[in-house]
Amino acid sequence: MARYTGPKTKIARKFGEAIYGEDKSFEKRNYPPGQHGANKRRGKKSEYAIQLMEKQKAKYTYGILEKQFRNMFKRATAAPGITGEVLLQLCESRLDNVVFRMGLSPSRSGARQLVSHRHITVNGNLVNIPSYQLKAGDVVAVREKSKSLESINNSLANSSNVYEWITWNNDKKEGTYVSVPARIQIPENINEQFIVELYSK
Repeated sequence: MARYTGPKTKIARKFGEAIYGEDKSFEKRNYPPGQHGANKRRGKKSEYAIQLMEKQKAKYTYGILEKQFRNMFKRATAAPGITGEVLLQLCESRLDNVVFRMGLSPSRSGARQLVSHRHITVNGNLVNIPSYQLKAGDVVAVREKSKSLESINNSLANSSNVYEWITWNNDKKEGTYVSVPARIQIPENINEQFIVELYSK
C-alpha cells in the first residue's frame, strides 16, 4: 500500500499549520523549511500556487495520494451537491479517517495501520482497506481479539474529541457513523473551492 513516509514536520511547516496534530518540533519553527524559511519578504504567490498548496494540504492531511485524490474529485463532480463539500465528505467517510475520529488512534497514519492490520470490523465484517467508504448507519468496531491492544486503549484514554456525526460506545469498543458530516462540522482548515478551481482548469 503506497503512502507518504517522509518527514511530517517539514510538510506541516510548509503549510504553516500542524496538519498532523500536536508537534513540538513544529511549534519551535512554525515557518517554511529551507534557508530562507523565516524571511518574511517572500514574493506574492500566484493564483495557481495557492490552489496547488490547498490541494497538497488536503492530500497530506487525509493521507491520500494523487491518483486516489483525483478519482475522489471525479466522484464528487458526478455526485449531487457542491463539489468541494462532497469531496471533503468523501475524505471524511473513509474508514481510516473515521477510525481516527473515533479516537482509536492519535493519527490518521496510525488508524490506517489498524485497518490494514485487520483490527477493525464494519457491520461485523473484517475490513482491511483504509479507503473503504462508509455509509450512514455503518457500525465500526474493534475486532474481539484486538480489544486489549495497548495502543488502542491508550489512544482512547487520551481522546477527548466529540463529533456530532459519530457515536462511540467505549464498553463495546464500537461506534456508529451516524451521518455524512455537513461542511460546517468538518474541523479541517481547507479551502475546498481552491481545489475545485485547480482541477477545473
